[in-house]
Amino acid sequence: MAAGKPQAAVYDPSVFQFSRTLACGSFGRVRHAIHDGTHLAVKVMKKHHLIELKQADHVIQEKRLLAQADSPFIVYMKGYAKDNHYVYIVMECVPGGELFAHLRRLRKFKNEQAKFYAAQAGHAIKHIHSKNIIHRDVKPENILLTHQGYCKGRRITDFGFAKLMDPGTRTYTLCGTPEYMAPEVLVNKGHSKPVDWWALGILTYEMMVGQPPFCDDDPMGLYQKVLSCKVYFPKFF
Repeated sequence: MAAGKPQAAVYDPSVFQFSRTLACGSFGRVRHAIHDGTHLAVKVMKKHHLIELKQADHVIQEKRLLAQADSPFIVYMKGYAKDNHYVYIVMECVPGGELFAHLRRLRKFKNEQAKFYAAQAGHAIKHIHSKNIIHRDVKPENILLTHQGYCKGRRITDFGFAKLMDPGTRTYTLCGTPEYMAPEVLVNKGHSKPVDWWALGILTYEMMVGQPPFCDDDPMGLYQKVLSCKVYFPKFF
């Protein structure tokens, strides 16, 4: 853990003032809450649901990975809590919405804007790689924006596909979002940190063009396009 980062606090969940749901996932939902006048994003997960789906170890890993992340471009975990029915991961609240929503509204970004967001996403990737964490799901839906317009990576908050790996090792799990998957993931020959840089390239292209470089309604057609690595660059690129 980086020097100077405060230890994650243990919260009493009974004092949270919950309001709206910010996001829903496979194993819980993220809700807005206020505690001592501070706005928070609290991931709420049912214990029995996690046990039924054999995800208890996943949550323990998620908490451990989030505790290691210490970058201005990654959503900050403030602490955690539990009661008889739920476990909670307490994070800073990032109110600017998903990069995905802003991109869909504008269709594509100007060159400088795309460069601005890509640089911050790259900083976040470099940081988690320094902790031997690979993310494996870099995409616009997993990047939040602050009021000032800066990026805050999540999953890197959810860490749904993230994995802690020893240097020089590979993992073989097929996971991620198809449009952003690197070829080595699809051919199942083992992958590691480079898959995040591939996804950053896909993200940068999408921000500048308005869609990913590899698109197809048929999943097999999409995979073939990824494996061919043939990218069309519009004249304005």
